[in-house]
Amino acid sequence: MSDFDFLVRSTPRDIGVSDGTIVVLGENLSGSAAREIDATGFTIFPGVIDAHVHFNEPGRTEWEGFATGSRAAAAGGTTTVFDMPLNANPPTIDGPSFDAKRTAAEEHSLVDFGLWGGLVPGNLDQLETLRDRGVVGLKAFMANSGIDDFAAVDARVLREGMERAAALGLIVAVHAESETMTRALTRRALENNETSVRAYLRSRPVAAELETIDQALEMAGETGCKVHIVHVSSGSGVRLVAQARKWGVDVTCETCPHYLVLSEDDMETLGVVAKCAPPLRSAAEQRELRQGLANIETIGSDHSPSPPELKERSNFFEVWGGISGCQHLLALLCEVEELSHTDIARLTSSGVARRFGLARKGAIEIGRDADFSLVAFEREEEITLESLHYRYKQTPYAGRKTRVRIARTFLRGECIFEQGVFSVRPRGRFVRPTSGS
Repeated sequence: MSDFDFLVRSTPRDIGVSDGTIVVLGENLSGSAAREIDATGFTIFPGVIDAHVHFNEPGRTEWEGFATGSRAAAAGGTTTVFDMPLNANPPTIDGPSFDAKRTAAEEHSLVDFGLWGGLVPGNLDQLETLRDRGVVGLKAFMANSGIDDFAAVDARVLREGMERAAALGLIVAVHAESETMTRALTRRALENNETSVRAYLRSRPVAAELETIDQALEMAGETGCKVHIVHVSSGSGVRLVAQARKWGVDVTCETCPHYLVLSEDDMETLGVVAKCAPPLRSAAEQRELRQGLANIETIGSDHSPSPPELKERSNFFEVWGGISGCQHLLALLCEVEELSHTDIARLTSSGVARRFGLARKGAIEIGRDADFSLVAFEREEEITLESLHYRYKQTPYAGRKTRVRIARTFLRGECIFEQGVFSVRPRGRFVRPTSGS
């Protein structure tokens, strides 16, 4: 009998894997294995846990779906995704809708997956049910979500939801933008027939983000709720979170690759493929965000695709706001000079696992799932539309050259992606939090 199912030989340590689990680490390991993988010349990253994707299934599979979305994720070194509740139809806000999404993911996902539940007006009585089914946490919008059947919460509903979530031990993820401010600025722009990219940018200023981050932090402190502020786009937003943490609030935050590598000038140049909310910021704001990376817990792609026709509008306010980016999360972070390999592993793996309580994920350690990728540095690779594995060939990164290439991705010890070729069958399993920090 082999000592290992397979052995990855690399520098400075080898990795022995058995039954999908890392069982030994060390230099020049002895013992037999059914197969050996020579990882010389590659950097080994723990499998990325992308805690923020919109795969839209069931009900809007024509927008993306777990089959295409998870293949794209695997091609980028991601081994686990957390799917957001709002784009499915019905949205994931009660027991039956959760069950329908889990069934769809188990049938189609190539990577492991967790599911967010929704916190919306009228579903507070469903939060315990969602907790018992194993949601990662609850997602709430403080601004219009863009989806008619996933309503924003007002201050009263958010506070009551946080109180209930705290009692249930659930974390609440907050989309923090002021609906009052953004709606008023949007109305003013449209009244003046201003429908350009710049008009949209002016309608969603950093101040709209800061106002609602502050409100969410105050409620979290008062209710004792664990809070995660998603897709923070500004350094000043990160500072608010860091200060609240010093005051004892159980809060973390996430940013996204597009805020680190693209600016509002890029949005004007690229147009509809770069629209998102909160929007891309100025180069100065981006510098401050990069300087605050030590105070950020997770980085997720916020992959939010749509059919091309929803991007075909002359009025920029009417364009679907979402960036397709899960395939290049890891590669793009390798371009950020402020980030070391250790930083990237924290922001995409260990920090995510720690915050959301995934005891078997997030690190190349004995006893953890054998989730990792082999990454070739200094292997320049151009992102082309043809290389995308999304349902629709659209991304703001087309034409961009990265200095890394994801050569192989392993999920629980099985190679699910190698040189453009995928595992022949879905291998994703549902993961549920055991405890979170």
